[in-house]
Amino acid sequence: MASATSLTILEISAIFLSITALLTYVNHRFIGLPTTIGVMVISIVLSIGAIFLGFLGFDQLIDYEVSLLEQLDFTEVLLDGMLSMLLFAGALHVNISDLKRYRLPIGILACVGTLVSALLIATALYLMLPFFGFGLPFLWCLLFGALISPTDPIAVMGILSSAGAPKSLETVIAGESLFNDGIGVVIFVLLLGILSSGDIPTANYVAHTLAVEAGGGIVFGLVLGAILYYMLKSIDSYQEEVLLTLAGVIGGYALASHWHLSGPLAMVMMGLMVGNRGRALAMSDKTRHYIDLFWELIDEILNAILFVLIGLEVVMIAYSGNLFIAAGLTIVIALLARFIVVGMTTKTLQRQLDLPTGAWKVLTWGGLRGGISVALVLQLPTGAERDILLALTYAVVIFSILVQGLSVGRVAKSIRKDKEITEA
Repeated sequence: MASATSLTILEISAIFLSITALLTYVNHRFIGLPTTIGVMVISIVLSIGAIFLGFLGFDQLIDYEVSLLEQLDFTEVLLDGMLSMLLFAGALHVNISDLKRYRLPIGILACVGTLVSALLIATALYLMLPFFGFGLPFLWCLLFGALISPTDPIAVMGILSSAGAPKSLETVIAGESLFNDGIGVVIFVLLLGILSSGDIPTANYVAHTLAVEAGGGIVFGLVLGAILYYMLKSIDSYQEEVLLTLAGVIGGYALASHWHLSGPLAMVMMGLMVGNRGRALAMSDKTRHYIDLFWELIDEILNAILFVLIGLEVVMIAYSGNLFIAAGLTIVIALLARFIVVGMTTKTLQRQLDLPTGAWKVLTWGGLRGGISVALVLQLPTGAERDILLALTYAVVIFSILVQGLSVGRVAKSIRKDKEITEA
């Protein structure tokens, strides 16, 4: 039986970086899909091929892949490694003026919407799963609702831009995704603590925890952003300024985690400050160029690696017939919950939102799920419940990225055409 021998961090990093580079080449040279979607498709095909060979008795490849993935802590790699840089890079190019203009829908969707979505998904899952022999306690269903509700802007933003989607929709989707990641993680950690301790916390404890982690993360991010802004403004040397931003992100995220503050929200706030006030007042044109280039490259490279890992991790999931059907229904449940949250928000606040007619279509279909959902489900305690939720999570994430990600551009174009017809 072939398996990966114990490898060092450098060797593991070299293997996955090499795989990612090769798959991005194959996608760019022969397939032509958006990079993140393309590399995930290829890695899924490779994983399915390994599984098929295993059924035929050639199990060396799948054994090696499983052994390699077991040595890589996906949750640690994403939550403690990639997430800080991805969120900072994403927030760096979001215009604060646009966020302020659409703060109402962004705030509602990111905060209230995430909570409502988590509750709707948990309730539906709790009622649906027993019909397939997979009854779960409601707390486990709530954990699934919390980890699957945050949306992921990584794959959809480039597609929306190339499709010519209205700027307002890009702003709302990006802003919501940046903030609901932090909200979702805080809710998940709170529920996971209840699962571990077995104690039901009081309402005051929940409110205090949310205020400290979420509110503290926001304040901490603003303080870090102010310090970084002052340091960037006091010098004019792009090498040191790029290094300062990198140190601020990695060091700031580690410090936020140490103090039990929301690292994701801290990175978003710091990215907004550096990307707006810092870019306008603290950087020369040369520095601005290099900082933009550096973080765009970091963003592209980490996203490619992340989606390759998502595709390769498919070999870790065991689907049965009933679980496969339940996964299909879970996809529908997640979409319906998203539709209800988005539909209620856009319909109730239609005048105040100033969004294009039919915006709910893009906001619903463009609410992709991604690596954060996978990283969170892998944090759950080992057992039958975790295996079920892992399979359901992967089903939603893969459908979201492949089906929604590849078709949201057409939905955005239909909104643009409707807008042009209305204006004519």
